[in-house]
Amino acid sequence: MEHIELFFKSIFIDNMVFATFLGMCSYLAVSKKVSTAVGLGAAVIFVLAITVPLNWLLDQYLLQPGALSWLGEEYASYDLSFLSFIMFIATIATMVQLVEIVVEKFSPSLYNSLGIFLPLIAVNCAILGGSLFMQSREIATLGLATTYGVGSGIGWFLAILAIAAIREKIRYSNVPPALRGLGITFIITGLMAIGFMSFGGMLTGGDDEGTKEEKTAKVEAEKTIEETKALADNTIKVVE
Repeated sequence: MEHIELFFKSIFIDNMVFATFLGMCSYLAVSKKVSTAVGLGAAVIFVLAITVPLNWLLDQYLLQPGALSWLGEEYASYDLSFLSFIMFIATIATMVQLVEIVVEKFSPSLYNSLGIFLPLIAVNCAILGGSLFMQSREIATLGLATTYGVGSGIGWFLAILAIAAIREKIRYSNVPPALRGLGITFIITGLMAIGFMSFGGMLTGGDDEGTKEEKTAKVEAEKTIEETKALADNTIKVVE
């Protein structure tokens, strides 16, 4: 259940484009055609699915305070968290280079269509954001990290695919001259972000669900209501 919830949240609720507006440069530049959007989106899914779990392993067994304890007690006090950015970016750059080699080998037309934006995945803030969000949210297991990486990639893929399909059709629409190009694209992106935000309540659980703090707050609220009712009844009796 935890994997499914994290998967759908990373796609819809915490979508990289619509929730945090990461990766907007390639999102806007490569979304003029559906074919190129599909190629870049697939590459982003692959890179996120590989780099997020790899960076989780680096964070757990190398970078966190005390992560080196598996080497011996004398290393338990080491803290290499200041190397997080360097290590994460190195992992991402390696995977992007691998993707670039594969795409150039098996699909030269797609490689030419993507142009400079394929190697620029290495500096795409959505890719680094996936690893940093994984770290800040303290994802507990490698399986959850993989689920989060795949879900985040699919979310970015859906975002760029949707805007590419709309931009292909909008060429035949009567858009006001002042909004043509990026203007109408930003407006559509904002409207799509509002739509994706509406998924926020789909995984909230039922009345019996909730954390211990939520249940405690609910009990206290009910107690306060009862005390208020009792005080009101006593006040009415005194007045009468």
